[in-house]
Amino acid sequence: MKRQAGLVATTRIAMLAGLGAVLGLAACGTAGQATPTGAAATPGGPRTLTVMTHDSFAVSEAVQVEFESAHHVTVQFLKSGDTAEALGKAILARGQPLADVFYGVDNTFLSVALKEDIFEVYASPLLAEIPDEFELDPGQRALPVDYGDICLNYDKAYFSGQGIAPPARLEDLTRPEYRDLLVVENPAASSPGLGFLLATVGHFGDPGYVDYWAALRDNGVLVVNDWETAYYTEFSGSSGQGARPIVVSYGSSPPAEVLFAETPLDDAPTAAVTGPGSCFRQIEFVGILRGTANRDLAEAWVDFMLSPRFQADMPLQMFVLPVNPNAALDPTFEQYMAMPEAPIVGDPEEIAQKREAWIEAWTEVVLR
Repeated sequence: MKRQAGLVATTRIAMLAGLGAVLGLAACGTAGQATPTGAAATPGGPRTLTVMTHDSFAVSEAVQVEFESAHHVTVQFLKSGDTAEALGKAILARGQPLADVFYGVDNTFLSVALKEDIFEVYASPLLAEIPDEFELDPGQRALPVDYGDICLNYDKAYFSGQGIAPPARLEDLTRPEYRDLLVVENPAASSPGLGFLLATVGHFGDPGYVDYWAALRDNGVLVVNDWETAYYTEFSGSSGQGARPIVVSYGSSPPAEVLFAETPLDDAPTAAVTGPGSCFRQIEFVGILRGTANRDLAEAWVDFMLSPRFQADMPLQMFVLPVNPNAALDPTFEQYMAMPEAPIVGDPEEIAQKREAWIEAWTEVVLR
């Protein structure tokens, strides 16, 4: 699975140690280093549009060139670390933005970005094509671009070989037949780990999620710090051939296994648990940074990201799903992509307020 780098891109290995990491300004640089955007173009030459992103961003060259040709512009991508780090840099440079547009803040950090007022309002006409369920900012500063579901994945061969039914819902994992089968990521150090914790909070409530994690601890859950270790070392269904047949990953992992297999596969070797409330839906947003000198180009780029052309390109570039239902999906995605029942989205404001307390309670119960 040498080309599983595309799958790694979906993990958003954010090292989300909490709100302190986002606003740890010293770690992100100093505002005095910010360079305003909008340098004058060479007469007759293209202008430059700078798009700030997290490190997992990718777009095909053909799609980028199409936008550049249509608008006589050079697009420069400023990859700025994980989601938390990139957001911290954008906050530091508020008023003298490092870029014109910022893509990649998700619903676990959305309320922080809005509170810090880093985005300008822009009611893109393309929002008319986007379902309301993705539009979490009624002020139209942060516009939805894509989503992905953090779900339990399981090794189909293990369960068929053992004659055990795979788990269908979160509650199953506390039963004796699933003892020592699950590996998860630490929510204080991993984006999918945090997403799965939020799924349990949404499903079982607070403090019910604490009791659930205590039951998982007693049933032999294994905790590792990052998605790569969980998926490639401990999980039996990946190329790592580990010992644990259930892992916290993404709904996009099964089609990725098929698309990037070293030898062609007739079926996905893994599947995702999609029962009600078993997955956390991660939604990513784009916004025009306050103070841009290229407002017209920034609007055009936001429109482009929401258009079917760009949206259709994202699944094979970043293994996320388009929010625009008019974008065509690769057939492999349509066949193997997990579509959960009633995924947990959560309230961005509540997540911002309680994330640290939830992680601390989890740590006390599971690791101490």
